[in-house]
Amino acid sequence: MKSRKIKRRILSTIKFIVLGVYLIIVIFPFFWMLMTSLKSSQGEIYAFPVKYFPETPSLVNYKEMLWKGNFGRYMMNSFIVSGVAAVCAVFIGILAGYVITRFKFKGRGTVLLFFLVTQMVPAFIMLAPLYQMLSKFGMINKLSTLMLLYTNMMIPFSVVTLRGFFASIPSEIEEAAQIDGCGRLRALFSVIVPIMLPGIAATFIFAFINSWNELFMAVMFIDVDAYKTIPVGLNALILKYDIKWGEMAAGTIMALIPTIFLFSFAQKYMVEGLSAGAVKG
Repeated sequence: MKSRKIKRRILSTIKFIVLGVYLIIVIFPFFWMLMTSLKSSQGEIYAFPVKYFPETPSLVNYKEMLWKGNFGRYMMNSFIVSGVAAVCAVFIGILAGYVITRFKFKGRGTVLLFFLVTQMVPAFIMLAPLYQMLSKFGMINKLSTLMLLYTNMMIPFSVVTLRGFFASIPSEIEEAAQIDGCGRLRALFSVIVPIMLPGIAATFIFAFINSWNELFMAVMFIDVDAYKTIPVGLNALILKYDIKWGEMAAGTIMALIPTIFLFSFAQKYMVEGLSAGAVKG
């Protein structure tokens, strides 16, 4: 008995040490970024030997981004583009996932396979033809263009994810609603969608975060300061002969705050939705 207890204690100690080291590795980049954002000069940032803590913590980098820069506009643009794209992608994903799950038609498996394959294609491969096509239609330097592109980018993920949630819900539930007089669409949005809220929330959050962090398309199609999103604004801090590390760190910290709040408020739905999608369907 004693030997078993000793082994359990040793295993628990090893697990604790491993998890502690992993936690330090994960948290250290955020700690370094926060400390960098509080340093008031480039000399302090490039100091050798390395100074992990600022000599005199300062908010000058945050002031530069908010008052002298255009970071507030970038954040508002990111909110609008990411929010619209996530809502549209989830709405289309609900309709498409429902059709693929509930209706039997020729080529249904091929359609689902197509959505899966498109997830494997790197987005930057399509940038050149997309730019040529959109420039002909005068759609460069418009937030609506990013909304359209991000929605298109997130539709396959939304369809594949939500299809798993639809498959986990018995069709008898909506059939009972139809017997009570509900049409198919009303049964979908009044009966099925409320049951799927955890899955919808999880899908929305992933779509929102992916759109929020997207850089390649935003850099390619937006070069007017008034329409830049946060990734494009931060990318502009990389100059020809220098990088404004302090301002970039401050901007990154501020860009993380909305996503942290989003995850904290929707954590319950995230865990329920991902668990249901992984086990069922």
